[in-house]
Amino acid sequence: MLRAIPRAPRKITVQELHDCLMTADFAVTERTIQRDLRELSSVFPLVMDGRNRPYGWSWQRDSPSFDLPGLSVPEALALTLVEQQLANSLPPATLDTLQLHFRSAQQALGAIEPHSQANAWLDKVRTIAPMQRLLAPVSDAACQRIVYDALMRDRQLRLSYRKREHLQVVRYEEVHPLAVVQRGQLIYLVCMFAAYDDVRMLAMHRITQAEMLYVDSRKKAGFSLDDYIESGNMGVRAGEPIQLQAVFSRSAGEHLFETPLASDQMLTALPEGGLSLHATVANTRELRWWLLGLGDGVNVVAPALLRDEMKGMIQRMAAHYR
Repeated sequence: MLRAIPRAPRKITVQELHDCLMTADFAVTERTIQRDLRELSSVFPLVMDGRNRPYGWSWQRDSPSFDLPGLSVPEALALTLVEQQLANSLPPATLDTLQLHFRSAQQALGAIEPHSQANAWLDKVRTIAPMQRLLAPVSDAACQRIVYDALMRDRQLRLSYRKREHLQVVRYEEVHPLAVVQRGQLIYLVCMFAAYDDVRMLAMHRITQAEMLYVDSRKKAGFSLDDYIESGNMGVRAGEPIQLQAVFSRSAGEHLFETPLASDQMLTALPEGGLSLHATVANTRELRWWLLGLGDGVNVVAPALLRDEMKGMIQRMAAHYR
């Protein structure tokens, strides 16, 4: 309530304070607010302007400025959502600094009714991936912290890494971190090795040991993380971009009107009820998984190599179910 009161000559009425508190999930009456204001004015430099209606309350014009401890309910709600959604996107030092605020947010939300609007909101909002949900792999928290620190400070790394389906650990003596990307439940380190300029990816959960070196890391000239992602590398690129031509059933392809596959997409309704698509897309495994996931709702027309590849996969799938 003290935060909501402006400095003179501005003022706020009891009814406006009541509306403000109700919005912040504090269910109090106007009579309670009036009583609290009178009591608070004996401690704080608060004044009531009763010269003309509506009467209002203000901080005295010449009162000293000071910060009030604690969080408002909207601030606590925002910090709780930040903790839930961005924990893997923040540098360790920033995350450490915010831990106190995260705990304060939990206390602030815990001090109000469990069924209040703010607490209820946390049960009403979710972010889900447009794919089968998988459990997150277990990552070494200490290794992840070191990797994030090195990325933040532009330092080299020395890593021990266990490749998929390999029991023996590989040692990388000189790793130059460029970026971190979270894709679904997986976190990837985008980096370069030693004196090589080709960009590679390492899965964070396969890093078994990490050491930050006090040596500056190299940059890749012209590297853009957005361009790297757009090129299809995060979808496991299988070649250069392709001109995809396909025919979709109405139910399988209608969402492409609202969420296009590419910026140059052309989607045309066919007389028989289907949809014809032309688009330039990254040639990735993810593209194949998406097309296969549509089942008989899509028919790949071109390029011929992709059509033959899809045909071969479908034939092998059919053989499994004979």
